[in-house]
Amino acid sequence: MTNPTARRFEDLIAWQRAHQLQSAIIEMTTRISHAEPALADQLRRAARSVTANVAEGFERNTRGDFARFLAIAKGSAGEIRSHLYECHDARLIPTPEFDELKTQAEIVSATIAKLRSAIQDQRRS
Repeated sequence: MTNPTARRFEDLIAWQRAHQLQSAIIEMTTRISHAEPALADQLRRAARSVTANVAEGFERNTRGDFARFLAIAKGSAGEIRSHLYECHDARLIPTPEFDELKTQAEIVSATIAKLRSAIQDQRRS
């Protein structure tokens, strides 16, 4: 999932997918914030953390920092999945929406993992 011509974090597929997930999470949390404001806020924070850490790591210009920030971003993607279960269990979101958002979060996590692996392989070379 590396893009050898990535000159900006916006060029990274990992960031693009995370940004799509963030938009979907913001849309969903807008609907549930009246019932669970703290949960909605935490989901938004986690979604922002994914995109922000991919961007910040890329802008650091060192492979070690980038790999570290990608690990943080991946952790935040896991946090999103955990909170989605909570939303579903509380019947704040229907099963099809839960499935779609969880799948998106899993794809983001896998994409970040592949990018992180590629960055670590470059460090070893």
